[in-house]
Amino acid sequence: MTRVVLSIGSNLGDRMARLRSVLDGLGPAVRAVSGVYETDPWGGLDQGQFLNAVLVAEDPARDGQAWLRRAHELEDAAHRVRGERWGPRTLDVDLVTCHETAPDGDTLVISRDDGLTLPHPLAHLRAFVLVPWLAIEPDAELMVAGRNRPVSALVAELDPAERAAVRRTDLSLGAPPGADTAR
Repeated sequence: MTRVVLSIGSNLGDRMARLRSVLDGLGPAVRAVSGVYETDPWGGLDQGQFLNAVLVAEDPARDGQAWLRRAHELEDAAHRVRGERWGPRTLDVDLVTCHETAPDGDTLVISRDDGLTLPHPLAHLRAFVLVPWLAIEPDAELMVAGRNRPVSALVAELDPAERAAVRRTDLSLGAPPGADTAR
């Protein structure tokens, strides 16, 4: 069994429909979904506001590479164009962390190859990832520089302007049956 934390975002077209397409595309694998946040663009480019959310999903048949392929399939279905780094996008699906569950416990997947870097190397700097994640997993931890850090501490360490740029909306993605939701 693998468990992933996915950060999803869109700032082009029907942003909510793009985010919902990820829930629809993952179906019953989704275990939890955050609320929807409107966020300022990250990376210094002049562009529209993003809608962002975080999902937790599980699937016994997927490893990190399979999750990455599925993320790319979802982006391709939304006609994602990979152009300018941190530029506008119809849909962005990032793997933040991946854990494999075995009878003897949970193991963090660490990857630095084949186009997959896990844990995500910039997640600890991104309020638009950390704030929604914390809403659905208050005890979440993220490996940063070789050690696990509470996501709550990482959020507290962010610049207040970064945190203020992540605003909870009244929008909701809903959830597949059996999934937990957090507002």
